[in-house]
Amino acid sequence: MTALGSAPVSAPEAGSRRRMPGWARAALVVAIGVGILAITTTLTGQTQLTSSGTTQAAVRLLLPILFAALGGLWAERSGIINIGLEGMMILGTWGAAWAGFYGGPWAAVLGGLVFGALGGVLHAVATVTFGVNHIVSGVAITLLGMGVTQYLSTLIFLPLSQNPRQSPRIEGFEEFSIEPLAGWLASLEDQQRVLLSDAAGLLGGVVTGLNPLVVLGFLLVPVSYLVLWRSRFGLRLRSCGENPVAAESLGVQVFTYKYLAVIISGALAGLGGAALTLNPGQLGYLEGQTGGRGYIGLAAMIFGNWRPGGLLAGSALFGYVDGVQLRAGGEAVHALLYSLTILAVVVAVFWAVRRHWRSAVIALAAGAAVYVVYMVIPEVPREFASYAPQLVTLLVLAVASQRLRPPAALGMEYRRGEGD
Repeated sequence: MTALGSAPVSAPEAGSRRRMPGWARAALVVAIGVGILAITTTLTGQTQLTSSGTTQAAVRLLLPILFAALGGLWAERSGIINIGLEGMMILGTWGAAWAGFYGGPWAAVLGGLVFGALGGVLHAVATVTFGVNHIVSGVAITLLGMGVTQYLSTLIFLPLSQNPRQSPRIEGFEEFSIEPLAGWLASLEDQQRVLLSDAAGLLGGVVTGLNPLVVLGFLLVPVSYLVLWRSRFGLRLRSCGENPVAAESLGVQVFTYKYLAVIISGALAGLGGAALTLNPGQLGYLEGQTGGRGYIGLAAMIFGNWRPGGLLAGSALFGYVDGVQLRAGGEAVHALLYSLTILAVVVAVFWAVRRHWRSAVIALAAGAAVYVVYMVIPEVPREFASYAPQLVTLLVLAVASQRLRPPAALGMEYRRGEGD
């Protein structure tokens, strides 16, 4: 039955109002990003922006950030803020180097996982059992991780490497490529065709120079989604982060799930530390090698709105910017300003189509400001270029802050039986 004088909505019309599927939106965003980089490469001559070497470096650099972001996802979906990811990653770097020195790369992975999990246990005891403020506990874990690793390095690594701040060199994983795809993409990249060669270079770096830890990192993204969103275990864990009182009233062991989530979070952060230790350019522990990547991983998780696919995009963004500045320095980072100008125009068009004129004007104004900086400054100084990932972190969080939806009970202290 329909109201008098009103026409029923047909099935095609109802379907046309549905939102674009998530996979389609992701594919569209990737296509737009590749197009913007291709235009920038053509107009600026900075071929390193889309080279397979830059992408390969980006994959290695995003891996620790990705593991840390996944660790943050598991903890915060259960309602526990884990700002101690940096400290757990520091513990993972030392544990990976120590175990890897005696047992090889797989032992390094296990060592990083175990030492990171120990940091997660401490954070869980403090926040879940004793109700310590989550931020205070996270900062304490980071400081403790720094102090413990310094002490252990002096005690164990000094006699081996004659340097208390680093370990002896350890064995890494053998690298492999996905053939014949990698060879075909390399030949297409060498042809220097606009857009095609750029896309081939970006994709070629993803399928070249791989190792088991890279494969594990990318596999953990869909695995985390399936476990957290498509299983009973994940539903119960997420309910602890949304409404622990209601979850307990339905028989969920809230404390148990929070403990498991934070320990898994620490283990994943420790894997991020192992990824740094097993990086082909390092292959060992070096004091301070995390360089704040635990915090960047936390930012990537927030940028991704506490979702696995979003945090993968955030990690890729930060890793790519870091890879560009390491491979090509200030000139390539300067060219990225041109990419930001084009991106601002695309965003302005998007908002104009949706008739959000204020947002469109703001995007155009931001693009104009970035373009002025691009024209006035001929090259970004290397000292500033090295901080490009941190600057991108601040910029991305500022832009993404308007659409964030954290778990409802995130950071709240919970005591068993509060719902009685």
